[in-house]
Amino acid sequence: MDIKDLNKPQLILLAVLLSFVTSIATGITTVTLMQQAPASVTVPINRVIRQTVEKIQQVEGKTTVQTIVVKEEDLVVDAIAKNKGAIFAVSKETLDEEGKMIEVSAGRGFAVSEEGIVAVDGSLVPNKGVYYLKNDSGKFKADFVFADKAGFAFLKAGTPVNEKDKLVFTVPVFGDLEKMKIGQKIIIMGNSISSSIFEGVHINTSRSTAGAIVLDLDGNALGITLLGEGASFVPIDEVTGALKPAQKEETAINPGAVLPANPILAPSTSTPVSTGQ
Repeated sequence: MDIKDLNKPQLILLAVLLSFVTSIATGITTVTLMQQAPASVTVPINRVIRQTVEKIQQVEGKTTVQTIVVKEEDLVVDAIAKNKGAIFAVSKETLDEEGKMIEVSAGRGFAVSEEGIVAVDGSLVPNKGVYYLKNDSGKFKADFVFADKAGFAFLKAGTPVNEKDKLVFTVPVFGDLEKMKIGQKIIIMGNSISSSIFEGVHINTSRSTAGAIVLDLDGNALGITLLGEGASFVPIDEVTGALKPAQKEETAINPGAVLPANPILAPSTSTPVSTGQ
């Protein structure tokens, strides 16, 4: 039979059949090519979609399933935005070669308590001195509180350099490093922002990542990176575990300091904190 002799319904059925055969052939070809492709090709493709969330809704007695695709790049953007308010630029006063007092960078730090305590790199903030913390709300003098043997230190935000500034910051949600698996992506927020694959507690650091916060893709804090000769990374539970000793140290240095009886070490949300200092 010549195709010209086919009527309209027969032409439609023929088109559907050809479309069905073409889709099957395309699927078989795609699967075959993916199976033969090297890991350098398949891994980036598989990582484009990190997770699929199925949302089940009841509509007039019927169950419908809504599939939401979450892209990895969107998770990275959200994690950075979620913790931007917790990050501080750290600087200190020191003498230059000519004996003049100058202000130099001392890396980054991030808030770890609602009392304004900031975790920093202990190799750049080793002891008492003149320090400053700066974020979007202004620049503030900082008191040296405590240096931990693990390599990090604590500063506490104090009075603003500009009297009109009011300290505003957020405290990250603290994550669980034990739940991280080798191969998952982490985000490092320091002087620069970078991402890498989680390989354990060793993270390559440089001057630009000194005192940086390490995040998972949900935006939870996993730890702090260090520049010193010791560990390059300290898990967040060690940092929070040192908070109470640090606050006791601060009370000993500043007897007039009033600290809450039960400081919040791990708030459930990154809520902006404002202080009238």
